[in-house]
This record gives sequence, structure tokens and C-alpha cells, in this order.
Amino acid sequence: MRKVILVEFISIDNVIQAPGGPDEDTSDGFKFGGWLAPFFDQALGEALEISYGQPYDLLLGKKTYDIFAGYWPKVAAQTEGISETDRKFALEFDACTKYVATHNTDSLKWKNSKSLGLSVTQEVDKLRKEDGKNLLVIGSSKLAHTLLAHDLVDEMHLMIAPIILGKGKRLFDENSRPTSFKLNRSAVSTTGMLLMHYLRDGEVKTGSVA
Repeated sequence: MRKVILVEFISIDNVIQAPGGPDEDTSDGFKFGGWLAPFFDQALGEALEISYGQPYDLLLGKKTYDIFAGYWPKVAAQTEGISETDRKFALEFDACTKYVATHNTDSLKWKNSKSLGLSVTQEVDKLRKEDGKNLLVIGSSKLAHTLLAHDLVDEMHLMIAPIILGKGKRLFDENSRPTSFKLNRSAVSTTGMLLMHYLRDGEVKTGSVA
């Protein structure tokens, strides 16, 4: 079976909007785009290498897809002026299959892009049951909400920045299905980021601490 893995940069108040740059996503007046930049270090780079170290395809919401499609193909086409890391990600993103939460197939111009159709949850459940590459969810807050609400998340790779943003698109909402996860890997970066990998561990267990 394929695993659905959330790979998210996230603030300590649950915001995942526009970590990469000022113009990445300014919707709803968000003005803190690029908040991740001050925290990037070698440990964070190593955590990303682990998350993207196995063959993968992407599960993306339409907003995140549009952001990626407007950026990564251009990077993949460059031969100079980019880092080896950016070029590696660009080539991988360009080559992998992008499954997108949209009904409008005409808007999917990036190669190897496919619509998840009318029922996102049914299609993702079908993909999970197939043999193949893991399915990574990046950004895509609305899609993540849907997957968390329907018990379709197998792992979470959360890179937690020591920052409060106050507003912005959040990863977890009130519709998330109660689920237990167990810690599989943890590290702390030199900039104070918590780099956490969680594996799904069944239903929520309760008891008394008295």
C-alpha cells in the first residue's frame, strides 16, 4: 500500500501558509510570507532529504498546485544560478505525478498532472490501496483538512518553527478525526525548529492520571 504523508512547515500556532516567500500566498491579507527563511539550517535540510528520500508522487490542493506550477518547472529548466538542492527538488517535482484536488482538468498544464475528480476522498483511498510510491501532501491546507477528517493520513512530517503568526491557513481544524500518532523520529535544529516524524497509531486512547 502507498502511504499518505503530510510534509509541512508549521508555526507553533498551527499556521502553514506561505513559508517560502513574501509573494507565495498573500490571500486573506497574509503578510508574513517567507517566515521559514530565518530558521533554515543544515538540520532542516537533512530532515527534508529524509522526507523526500523515497520515491514519491504529490497530492496537492489547487492553490498549492498553482504556486508550484508557476515556479518549479522554471527552476527545472534552469542550468545556472540555482542551488543543487533546488534543482534536485525541481526535477523530482517535474517528473513525479501530481494528483490535484480540482474538477477542472483544463487548468492542469504542468506535465504529469491528474485531477482527483469529483470525490477526493474516494480517489485518495483508492490510490492508498495500490502498490506504488508514497503520496506526499505539501501545503494544501484544505486538502489536508479533508484527509485528516476522513482518516486518510498515515504519517506526518512536521517541521515546527518557534514562531507565532496569529493568522493564516492552518493545518488542523475542528473537523480533524481524533487519531493517535506515535513519534518515529525527532531532531532539533540550531535555529530551534522541531523536526518531527509521526506514524499513525490507531484510535485515541483515554484513561485516568489520578
